[in-house]
Amino acid sequence: MITSDYICGLVDGEGSFTVFVRNPDKPSQAMRRVKIEPRFYLKLAAKDSNILYELKDYFRCGNVYIQRDRRPNHQNCYRFEVANRKDLWEIIIPFFKNSPLRFPSKIKDFSIFCEIMELIRKKEHLNISGQRIILNIKRKMH
Repeated sequence: MITSDYICGLVDGEGSFTVFVRNPDKPSQAMRRVKIEPRFYLKLAAKDSNILYELKDYFRCGNVYIQRDRRPNHQNCYRFEVANRKDLWEIIIPFFKNSPLRFPSKIKDFSIFCEIMELIRKKEHLNISGQRIILNIKRKMH
């Protein structure tokens, strides 16, 4: 049975809180679907993918999918990812506020992630000035 302490240790080592941000001042050939994409994910070797399915069951959200890697000396991995903003707000963020991470770098990224999510909640991501603010905050992440 998976526990909150186990999840925190796993995320400290292998997890990531990130936000993909399209620079509003830089035209791009490859346009992202949206301008601000918050994500929580954890990636493990394919042989350990059962743990990711346990995380999906534990949180009752997110998806698990394969990340194929054709580079020499690399193996396929599986990824558990939560991208739904409602799930991030209502499940993932409260979990890690109640079960704190221990690594300073992860604590910092989680704090920045929460700050950006708050700006999204306030709909700042819908205007250019808010997108610039989010981009600058995101640059502080690991």
